Amino acid sequence: MTDDLDSLHPREALELWTDRQKTEKSDGTVQSYYYRVRQFVDWLEDQGITNLNDLTGRDVFRYDSKRRSDGLSKSALNNQLGTVKLFLQFCAQVEAVPAELPAKVDVPTLSKAERANEEKISAKRAKEILSKLETFDYASRDHVLFALAWHTGARLGSLCSLDVRDCYLDDDDLDRLLHEDDLASEDLDEFSLPFLYFRHRPETDTPLKNQEDGERPVGLSDEIGQLLQDYIEYNRVEAEDEHGRKPLFSSQRGTGRMSKGGLRTRMHIITQPCRYGPCPHDRDTDTCEALEHGYESRCPSSRSPHRIRTGSITHHRDEGWPPEVLAERVNATPEVIRTHYDQPDLLKRMESRRNYLD
Repeated sequence: MTDDLDSLHPREALELWTDRQKTEKSDGTVQSYYYRVRQFVDWLEDQGITNLNDLTGRDVFRYDSKRRSDGLSKSALNNQLGTVKLFLQFCAQVEAVPAELPAKVDVPTLSKAERANEEKISAKRAKEILSKLETFDYASRDHVLFALAWHTGARLGSLCSLDVRDCYLDDDDLDRLLHEDDLASEDLDEFSLPFLYFRHRPETDTPLKNQEDGERPVGLSDEIGQLLQDYIEYNRVEAEDEHGRKPLFSSQRGTGRMSKGGLRTRMHIITQPCRYGPCPHDRDTDTCEALEHGYESRCPSSRSPHRIRTGSITHHRDEGWPPEVLAERVNATPEVIRTHYDQPDLLKRMESRRNYLD
């Protein structure tokens, strides 16, 4: 044991580090971090290491080898080991491990192609889904969910957080801004309708990923605004959540607000091609497991909300939106957009640049 280190049990360090993350990261990110590092802590205990002072570079190498032998993808290793490195940096700060130890974690470096998941939904397919929803399920909850996800590029948590009062669709709605944003009445003339306002409300269980920095108004097209109005007036389930709020995506079950898991399931269902046509994978729809409750994601064509976000951001870029402007709309940095979401159709991107030739 090194004399200038303070004794600390790995599990106690994990709790301290997790508490620190809660002040800086969203609940979902903290949970992901916790699970990744807990695997490392469990392994340390299995190896008999109950004091982080005893942890060596050789132990770190052995854990690295163990994770690689588990068959994880390069991307998964990047996430797993990258988070362990962050944890060990914290441990070094509280003098539980040597300052040089975190640098011994060999985090795989990913190329841009490896960092960007290619399973985004294409603009063509998104438009086909919207067309089917408009024809057969107009202004339904599914229709509004997919349309807003595609139109705004918002995260699942942001969509889940929306209340009816966050929809500004006519002049009467603007009056709410006088109370919620401390504006003068003459300021309202500067704003065009319709738009959504994503707000961080952790005290009533709907935090945004980037907390107050995630709060933002997002403009909508007139068509999407009318769709929202029709949904709220005719098809929205009248319900309040346990905090007396009126969720946009409401439910008569549970708390009255659809959970992120429920919305994720709906998105997988919406993006299954066989819901509105033949199966492109030659599966028997009478026996296909992806049509059973809880197995919707097993359809090769179904897409998670994050893939809708990826496709939406790429589509906006293909339509000529600069990263700096798009960043404010979707609440991501321009660099994150370029690295993780920007998967262009190269010919469309060429056309979007053509106006610069003049």
